[in-house]
Amino acid sequence: MFQRYFSNLLSPDNETVLENLGLLAELAGNWQGAGFNLVARPDFHDQTNLFLELNLTSETTKFDPISSSIPNRGFGQDDIELFGLTYLQKIHDATTGGALHIEPGIWIKQPGTSDPPLSAPPGGQLVSRMANIPHGNSLLAQGIATRFDGPPTISSGANPTSGGNPAFSLFPSFNSTAIDLQPPLAPGVPLGAPVFAAGTSEAQSKPGGGFSEYTLSNADSSANTRTPLGNIPPILPPEITQALLNDPVTLLQETVVEQLAQGYSFSGVALNISTAQSITFFNEPVINASPLPGTSAIEVVQAGGGAENLSFLQQNATTTLVYATFWIEKLIHPQRPTIMQLQYAQMVMLNFPSLKIPGKPNFAWPHVSVATLSKTFG
Repeated sequence: MFQRYFSNLLSPDNETVLENLGLLAELAGNWQGAGFNLVARPDFHDQTNLFLELNLTSETTKFDPISSSIPNRGFGQDDIELFGLTYLQKIHDATTGGALHIEPGIWIKQPGTSDPPLSAPPGGQLVSRMANIPHGNSLLAQGIATRFDGPPTISSGANPTSGGNPAFSLFPSFNSTAIDLQPPLAPGVPLGAPVFAAGTSEAQSKPGGGFSEYTLSNADSSANTRTPLGNIPPILPPEITQALLNDPVTLLQETVVEQLAQGYSFSGVALNISTAQSITFFNEPVINASPLPGTSAIEVVQAGGGAENLSFLQQNATTTLVYATFWIEKLIHPQRPTIMQLQYAQMVMLNFPSLKIPGKPNFAWPHVSVATLSKTFG
């Protein structure tokens, strides 16, 4: 029961703790799996426009419920209670074993409020994710949790692994094509320019084939700085294809298509979060840069927050936008045990100039991470 004064917050029984988490409850536990990471980063050492890092990944993430409520004091309205889970995510390169990422954070469930006026859609919940990354970033992304029935992540239409419009995601694209931030810019767009639609390739979207690192048929070299340059062993796994590079979400979609063929059915909860309330996307792939297709603005309930960056990052590679979808999936099979699966697709925009282009124009470089995890012992 909600208490006006919180001088002695005792933990209830475990059943109540999970019940209080609502649609976040099934996150609790240990998860392990694999995925793919793509990030363009500045390459001051080689004086190239970018280094494109491509990694098959291995990941473990542990979620621990916060057993007591989290009181937030009200001024414009009465106090509210939050409920949540802490988590620790660890990711390394599946080929080399090298460390890639560690992230402590918190997911919380928030009730609707009158000041400010915020409410989730029917059957949904307001949720937020707070994360800290050792590079020197702190993130707050907000959004909604909603239930779904049916295959998650895969696209509708003739090609369910086309990368486009992943099911139950609010975001139509997790495309990797670099975004030119020079004028003319779209008014009111957080990035200043739209995110490219699924199916776009760097080579087709810009004159002259764009940045050569994004075309795998161009060998990596000191002039074309891309993984596996410097890797030990110097291998680019054959699973990293041009289609995966263009639209990393296809890795999740292929997994779900295989599981459907095995006879599994799906239900679960989708978590859609963003640091911006409105994000604009191109409606179709950009071919030869002209004519540009139309755009659509995607609105995210309650979204907001932002990313704070270490002063070094503000000057060299600042984070300007984050959006992500997490699918908490229950897989049911007529003859096999039920499986709990967690898939996610995350887009992070890093802004830095291109050194080799006259005038050093600024770009937003998509950093895309995807993974499929299974709940494990622990």
